[in-house]
Amino acid sequence: MKTPVSTYRLQIRPGFTLQEAAGLTEYLHRLGVDWVYLSPILTAEEGSDHGYDVTDPSSVDPSRGGEEGLAALSKAAHEQGLGVLADIVPNHMGVATPGQNAWWWSLLKEGRSSKYAEAFDVDWDFGGGKIRVPVLGSDDDLDQLTVADGELHYYDHRFPLADGTYSEGDDPREVHARQHYELVGWRRADAELNYRRFFAVNTLAGVRVEVPWVFDESHQEIVRWFREGLVDGLRIDHPDGLADPEGYLARLREATGGAYLLVEKILEPGEKLPETFQCEGTTGYDALADVDRLFVDPAAEPFLDDLDARLRAEPEPADYQAMIHGTKRRIADGILRSEVLRLSRLVAETPALPRLGVADALAEIICWFPIYRTYLPYSHEVLEEAVHHAARHRPELKGVLDALLPLLTDTSGELARRFQQTSGMVMAKGVEDTAFFRYTRLGTLTEVGADPTEFAISTEVFHERMARRQAELPLSMTTLSTHDTKRSEDARARISVISESVPEWELFLGTVQERVTIPDGPLAALVWQAIAGAWPADRSRLQSYALKAAREAGNSTNWTDPDLDFERHVAAAVDSVFDDPEVEAALDNFVAELEPYGTSNSLSAKLIQLTMPGVPDVYQGTEFRDGSLTDPDNRRPVDFDARIAALAELDSGAKPEYTEEEAKLLVVSRALRLRRDHPELFGGYRPVQATGEAAGHVVAFDRGPEGHGVLTVATRLPKRLASDGGWRETAIEIPVDSRDELTGTAYPAGPLKLGTLLEQYPVALLVPVD
Repeated sequence: MKTPVSTYRLQIRPGFTLQEAAGLTEYLHRLGVDWVYLSPILTAEEGSDHGYDVTDPSSVDPSRGGEEGLAALSKAAHEQGLGVLADIVPNHMGVATPGQNAWWWSLLKEGRSSKYAEAFDVDWDFGGGKIRVPVLGSDDDLDQLTVADGELHYYDHRFPLADGTYSEGDDPREVHARQHYELVGWRRADAELNYRRFFAVNTLAGVRVEVPWVFDESHQEIVRWFREGLVDGLRIDHPDGLADPEGYLARLREATGGAYLLVEKILEPGEKLPETFQCEGTTGYDALADVDRLFVDPAAEPFLDDLDARLRAEPEPADYQAMIHGTKRRIADGILRSEVLRLSRLVAETPALPRLGVADALAEIICWFPIYRTYLPYSHEVLEEAVHHAARHRPELKGVLDALLPLLTDTSGELARRFQQTSGMVMAKGVEDTAFFRYTRLGTLTEVGADPTEFAISTEVFHERMARRQAELPLSMTTLSTHDTKRSEDARARISVISESVPEWELFLGTVQERVTIPDGPLAALVWQAIAGAWPADRSRLQSYALKAAREAGNSTNWTDPDLDFERHVAAAVDSVFDDPEVEAALDNFVAELEPYGTSNSLSAKLIQLTMPGVPDVYQGTEFRDGSLTDPDNRRPVDFDARIAALAELDSGAKPEYTEEEAKLLVVSRALRLRRDHPELFGGYRPVQATGEAAGHVVAFDRGPEGHGVLTVATRLPKRLASDGGWRETAIEIPVDSRDELTGTAYPAGPLKLGTLLEQYPVALLVPVD
């Protein structure tokens, strides 16, 4: 198996095609990258910037460069010695525009007799033999239907007509009634939809890749990539939505000739991938959480809890477990009610098992899940524990819960399979996309894949986790930023300094709230942390983020029934950054307080991520400082010309001192080159202990297989370090004569004072000198 040493993620889209990516391969090689990592490239909904709404799995998207673009990218990458990792989307297809998706068009036109009726996951009986399509403003909008060119039209939406269902002059409503689909009001999707989706996105319809022919047809183009040597590995999007992830991975491994595979899987603390999964690991959110928590000051937790309680006007801070039970229940009873009701219809209704009681009990079990899903028979104890908690919380449901447990553990039954597919949906929407916008004591903690109740970790805990990662998942990806992170690595690095600056944070938040109040204290904390983390940023970016954050939180406004008056308050707060001199001055002063320490955190976190066990990924553009917020902000175009020029100047050695962006580029390029060009210096993991008063402020480890390899040294909690008097006599022991790859300075074996080693940068990258 060909495996990567590192990857660099590129967002391929109509505005940045595969041909343009091919032109970057020389730069990526010079940067030190080993593989180029592509976002989805199969044909997607026209105008899609992300590509996760595939409409034609048999072709590379022409707007992204097409087959010729992939060939050009692959050729250029391989000539530079780079492998190619491609992102694929087996769980769902884009169906927003039926005319663009031949599979969906056939399903709508032919109904159950369509070949693709087996490909999509439709409960036909519940829909009375029809598939419900929630596109109408309301059910009354059927009056807006027209028939033209042999198709049914609703404004700009086009739908096929079954053969023999239309004659000239027929009433459009009557024509609609003869079809294999039923157009319904969009609000009915919450409880009455009868096809599986990706989460609650009506325009992404679930695909049954567990059916052999569906797998074959949906993967024929992907298999060609491997047959022709165009692609070397795959990232699998959302495997938790699949009916049989284990079987899918085995089939994919065989189809690709044993290629390197990663799954986009969120592992909760303590959770492990099933050993039978044929993949090399995850896309790295678990690693991100471990790195972030090194830079959060544990001493701040009670103070930030106290502030959180005051912002909520409650005697106690938010109870996270109670919060996520509530948010998950809100999702299960709201936008994903259709999925829960579909589960309930699989249980034979009796007086002891009434339909609505079963739905209530199933939702309650899901809301007690501590992980995204089980992979029965793995993690069966999680399911049993969730049923136990549900019964204790809702004793009136105990009889129903007891009856459901054996059905939910029966892996031969449809209920058990569908339940596993559903629990992750509720977790993602209830936690990532709701609670993470409500639990706001420190924005660093609410990142995808993290448990925000784990406030900080010690270096000892970090070293234990890294040793386990080296032993169990050495080829799993590590990351700090992705197209899905709520805040970029550099925004989080700066926000983490708030844990060392609680009085300054309280003063700043009080000042801006007094000038222009966001009448939702926890949301105000979230928004102002994000603004401080992203600053400088333009008005439109911050407005978009604040509006999305407010609606995702769902406390004071929401997506479906927005409170426009509240949203005006939020918009006014953002505007004040640009229009109110006092707010602008307060923000500038607060950011200036955080910035030097945020920069230290940024460089330290990056060096740790690039040299720790695993395969490090660099998200596009983050070799410079990047203050992006949640999507689509983190998918903006990247100025690669600036990075190419900066790397050339850096390599020339013409400048004695570097800007913040150049310093990060230095760290990224030197660490990536070292990993690629000197693999013999990696392969093990040994913590390196410091001695002295400031020993708790250093993270150091040796990656040599026998303890004499690359030695990473990074600074943690830099503001407290500075206020306590700096490094003083704190030192580490270096086992052999070494050179710092970042400064070029040589050091003899023996004790080395950190004040000397880290005089220029908060990090050092030591390599043995022959």
